[in-house]
Amino acid sequence: MADKSKFWRNPTGPRRAHVTSSPAVAEPLDPNLVRIFGIHAVAAALGNPARPITRLRLTENAEKRLEAELEQRAATIERVQPRDLDRILGEDTVHQGALLDTAPLEQPSLEDLAARAQTGGPLIVLDQVTDPHNVGAILRSAAVFDVSGLIMTRRNAPPLSGALAKVASGSLEHVPVALVPNLARALTELGELGIRRIGLDGEAEQVVSVETMGPGIALVLGSEGKGLRRLTRESCDVLVRIGGSTAMASLNVSNAAAIALHVASMQRKNRIA
Repeated sequence: MADKSKFWRNPTGPRRAHVTSSPAVAEPLDPNLVRIFGIHAVAAALGNPARPITRLRLTENAEKRLEAELEQRAATIERVQPRDLDRILGEDTVHQGALLDTAPLEQPSLEDLAARAQTGGPLIVLDQVTDPHNVGAILRSAAVFDVSGLIMTRRNAPPLSGALAKVASGSLEHVPVALVPNLARALTELGELGIRRIGLDGEAEQVVSVETMGPGIALVLGSEGKGLRRLTRESCDVLVRIGGSTAMASLNVSNAAAIALHVASMQRKNRIA
């Protein structure tokens, strides 16, 4: 929970941020918090009222770029230099002068996600996709194509912070994400909730464009190289491939997700038309 004593409101106008000067030093992150960096990711988090502001560190330039968000979400800003954030995050991290420590978002239930998918876009289910850059890119596509939610396992999945949040470029604030202990069990539950589970597999006989993707579907994708695990494949209602039979072997999983989501989106638009 954010310290409310750090917030204040200008009674005659918009809320404004209070600035303090505090050199940043390397420190361990509280395991109950998540760390978000990068202008777009921090801006989206500031714009999400469900994200408490535990600690906000900005360079002078980053504060100027986030002026609009800070007007709406006042907090104590710790003024730092780029080298301070380099020390905390690592010199190779592209932080753009913005670092926010916050709390994880509340996770939706599978029932909630299934209900959303029955009237909205598809769900995405990831089977041990561990690269945060891939998951972040998938989240960006998910936001573009109005995905109803994303499901991953608690283990063998990247944390919903850091590099993933930066690559997602704010999409983490808009796409509900559920972390489950057992993917095969979660897929079984989705089936019981009326969700048609469509697995993407490079060796499938049917191509994705032939599959009818109406409301209430989940697109299931595996990691590069290994693809879908056996139990995951067996938990799907149908397996499809993208294009040629070797396409999945050469396509990055985030690209495969974008193509499948595009096909599903086009089918939805054609039904509406």
